[in-house]
Amino acid sequence: MKLYIIRHGETQWNAQKKLQGASDTELNEKGIALARETGKALAEIPFYCCFTSPLKRARETARLVLGEKKVPVYADKRIQEISFGEWEGRDSALLPGKMLDNFFHHTDCYKAPEGGESLEEICRRTKDFWEDITSREELQDKTILIATHGCAMRALLQNVYENPSMADFWHGKVPPNCGVNIVEVSKKGAFLLEEDVVYYA
Repeated sequence: MKLYIIRHGETQWNAQKKLQGASDTELNEKGIALARETGKALAEIPFYCCFTSPLKRARETARLVLGEKKVPVYADKRIQEISFGEWEGRDSALLPGKMLDNFFHHTDCYKAPEGGESLEEICRRTKDFWEDITSREELQDKTILIATHGCAMRALLQNVYENPSMADFWHGKVPPNCGVNIVEVSKKGAFLLEEDVVYYA
């Protein structure tokens, strides 16, 4: 099994540095262009199916990357982005305290805002998705596209990284918009072949 795990293209909230989380924002013009360029680069990849977050920005990215390919696309809430609760839509520069600093740089100290989701919670639901998909007998020899989000991607990849830890949750950085992680899964385990690859200039 080979997995191409992609973060969605840029949105207006990305450009404005607003917290998106589970808010259902759409791709902006740049995001559409990035997804199309990525689709051109992956045009020869024989995707068998696609799993996507149900949020518009991920679904649209999947559609643009797949282009004319006639493959089934399944929306799955388990790979939806982390919820920031009452802080969604706010300018990240105006958030109180060390919330954002902890989220990106001291993840083991991060506390979810009111109505939000913890990193442990998103790790649990993405792990459930991972174990489900990688155990399906009919998918063992297939190539699959997974369209998701920055935090959800890193949570999903905790099942792949060597010695994963909450302190090193981001594995060095936030995945770029339309960044692709390529993972090979076999009976020997899961191996990261490419990390945060971008196919645009």
